[in-house]
Formats: sequence, structure tokens, C-alpha cells
Amino acid sequence: MRFAIYTLGCKVNQYETQAMETILQQRGHTLTDFHAPADAYIVNTCSVTAVSDKKCRNMLRRVKKLAPDSVLAVCGCYAQAKPEEVAALGADVVYGTGKRLEFLDAVEQAVAQRRQRLEVDDALRRKSPFEVLPAGGLPGRTRALLKVEDGCANFCTYCIIPYTRGPVRSEPLEDAVAQAKGLAAAGYQEIVVTGIEISSWGKELPGDATLIDLLEAVCRAVPDLRIRMGSLEPRTVTEDFCRRASQLPNLCPHFHLSLQSGCDATLKRMNRRYDTARFLESCRLLRQWFDRPAITTDLICGFAGETEEEFAETLAFLRQARFSAMHIFPYSRRSGTVADRLTGQLPNAVKEERCHQAAAVARALQEDYLNQFVGETLPVLFEETAEGAPAGEGLWRGHAPNYVEVYAWGQDLHNVLRSVAVERVEDGNRLAGRIAAGE
Repeated sequence: MRFAIYTLGCKVNQYETQAMETILQQRGHTLTDFHAPADAYIVNTCSVTAVSDKKCRNMLRRVKKLAPDSVLAVCGCYAQAKPEEVAALGADVVYGTGKRLEFLDAVEQAVAQRRQRLEVDDALRRKSPFEVLPAGGLPGRTRALLKVEDGCANFCTYCIIPYTRGPVRSEPLEDAVAQAKGLAAAGYQEIVVTGIEISSWGKELPGDATLIDLLEAVCRAVPDLRIRMGSLEPRTVTEDFCRRASQLPNLCPHFHLSLQSGCDATLKRMNRRYDTARFLESCRLLRQWFDRPAITTDLICGFAGETEEEFAETLAFLRQARFSAMHIFPYSRRSGTVADRLTGQLPNAVKEERCHQAAAVARALQEDYLNQFVGETLPVLFEETAEGAPAGEGLWRGHAPNYVEVYAWGQDLHNVLRSVAVERVEDGNRLAGRIAAGE
């Protein structure tokens, strides 16, 4: 069959999409563009916010309108949370966030028989094992995704993900190492270690291994590849973690610490497991053990009950923490969560205005961080031309180890590592320079 896949959401979804592409092609099927004719259209959904749900619904309606005679198969978090709603939109196959191989079997059967099938993974409520899928990258990517963990047990009051992904399940260390070696053999230059909540890796496995044990094993198994981490729970960053991580030369000094609010009262309502003092301690330790690490974060603006004074505390905290980049979101109410029932829900206009204020602070902090590297030489893994075509001569874009975006002129630099002499900051959010002499 000809199949196409559309992905919404996080790196875990991207990982699972490329795994499904690999499996289906191994079965003899043909991957086509999502806008081209296909026998089956697969939509891998997200449900992290109400906007995510809306995007999913819009995509499903679009597929049914453009290809009413093709099979529409839906998986992911939105399908796990609201399977009946997805089926009502015309999906022929509806699965949740597990049983990927069975899901693909069902897609094949639907193409052959055109029978509707709806099944969410009820095993998520139990201790289902980690589902090992092929690791790799999407077409044209220079970095590969290595999913090592699924599920979350933090139950932040605003978040639906523990209900759509289930409890923590970890990939065994030896399996992760084997997949990393396979990615190195396939020619990738960088691996992103990802999961729903990678700080919880190993919790349910025998023994007392933690994330730093996994990182050490992966880094040492593929010493010539960059290893980058996904989002970390701030309490992961301890003296021992930093000491051991700093001894791994191929571990990228980019640490995404999920903040959500810079106000202790708001953090408590969110059921976050740290306060601002503990978060700052993580930042201090990272800067002690690493040279100018990139510390990035997520921020939710306008959470239930957030006062003007509390938001002012958050803005002050952002400046104190000195983030190198930030993802900023307005609070999105999720049916079924504790926060949805809290009093003090704020109007959308207030949320958007606070996002605007936080973004202004983020831009200034990012430019300050980038200015430190003007006049220095950075190793850059190039990905594509600025126009998006990964071939030929032109202005190329790539990333330094700290995940700073860097532009330079060159030829045929796709998946090539080069040293770049940084000359300036452009648009306040990226660096520009030239390929260093002798490269």
C-alpha cells in the first residue's frame, strides 16, 4: 500500500512516527508525501493543550475531505484521551499511545477490508512493558531520536499526559546502547535521547540505575557522536549528575529544565515537585560544571489563580535564571485535570498579554547569551540550506553543541561537522559566521 504519516506534537511522537515509517517500509509498503494520493493516511496526534486537540480535529477533517475513500488511521495522545471523538470524525482505525505494531497490523487490515477498528491501550493503566521500536530519524535529518522512556507519574495539575501515556516504562540500558550503536553505523552524527519524562528513566527497572548511568553508557558506546538530552525535571541536576556528565566529552551542554512558573505559590498549585530556590540551584550547578551551558525552559503564562504579583515574580525569576531560550505558552485548560477545576481561571486576553511580556524578556536574555560567542569558533553540525534544500552551495544552517542555531556559507554541508568562526548575532536568536580556515 501507499501510506503517508502526519505528526503533531513532541519529539516522542516524531520518534514513533519514524519507527512506524521504518516498519511499514520493511513490510514492503511505500511511503509517500502526506499531500499525495495514498491508500492510508496515518495521523499521530498530540493532546498537550486544547490548541493541540483542535489541530488534530482540523487535520482529520481535512483528510476525510480530500481523500474520503482512503483509510484514515489515528494514534497518539489525542486518540488515547478521546477515541470516540476521533472515531466520530471518520477515522477507520483508532489506537492510543501503545501497541504500535498491532496498530500497523490494523492499518493494513483496514486497507484490505475497510472495517473500522477502535482500540485504546487499556494496558497503560497497568504495568505494561516498554515498547521497543526502531530508532532513527525522519527523512533528511542529521540527528536521530532514541526514545528510552515512556509515561509519567508526576501528575502536574494542568497536564493530561499521565492519563494518555500511562506510568513510567524504561528501555533497558543494553537495548538503548545497542540502538545507539546501530544509529552510529547508519551515519548519524547526533542522537537525541528522548522520552515523555526521561528523568524518570530506570525507576521501574531492577537495580538502582538512573538517567546518568544511561547517559554514560550511551556516550561511551558511540564516542564520535553528539549525545543530546530531552527535557529534564530540575531535581535531576545534582552535584553527582553534573560531575559525571561533565566527564562525557560528547554530551552536549544543552539542558532543557522544565520550569512552568517562577513563582512558588503558582508552582505549588501546579503540583510541581520543586520550588524556585531548587531550580536556581540546578542552574548554579550546571554553570559550575560546564562552560556557558545553554539552559532552556518552558513557561506557562496565566495559570489558574495567577495574580499580577505572582506573574511579576515569574518575570523577575526569568532574569535571575538567565535562560538562553524559552518556550512560552498560555495556560490551556484540559478536561479531566485538577487545574481545570481550580477557581481563578483567567481570560485568554490576559494569558496572551502575559505571554507577550514574557517573550520580550526571553528575547533579551537570548541575545545576551548569544553575544558571548561572537569572535569565538564553534563546532557546527549542518543540516540544510537556509532555503530548506539540503544540497548544493548556499547559506547553510546548523547547530552548535549548545543547540544554538548557526548560519554560514558553504557547499554540500548536509550532515557535515565544521568549525565556524562566529562574526555576529542575527535577529537576536541565531549566530552567523564563516567556515574556519582549513576546514
